[in-house]
Amino acid sequence: MRLVRQLTFTTLLGAAGLGASAAANPLSVHVLDQQSGQPGAGIQVTLEQRKGTEWMQLASGVTNEQGRIPALYPDGKAMAAGDYRIVFRTGEHFARKGQPSFFPRIPVEFTVDAPAQHYHIPLLLSPFGYSTYRGN
Repeated sequence: MRLVRQLTFTTLLGAAGLGASAAANPLSVHVLDQQSGQPGAGIQVTLEQRKGTEWMQLASGVTNEQGRIPALYPDGKAMAAGDYRIVFRTGEHFARKGQPSFFPRIPVEFTVDAPAQHYHIPLLLSPFGYSTYRGN
């Protein structure tokens, strides 16, 4: 019984540690291919911030096997209030699958008004449409 309690406590402690490290980065993304029901793995993603009338690239990454980039914001920098854009390069994803698609890139613009919060941007993708929302 004592061993079970100790294992449970250790598991909970480890899970809390994972949550804390994931929460340290203020921005994550997730892509799901609605047509196949599979994660959108291997999709290139860029993060940009509006500076005046220009967009400045802050970071880039590639979705992992679960279709996620758990930490897209640059390490060691605090997110500032302002306008941001994430660009998902979805045309390359469908080209690798040998499928035609309508949207070669999907830019998702959003406004950060509470920089201390975590922002999660999911993308539900199909060859001829997409949807997105602010997740958690």
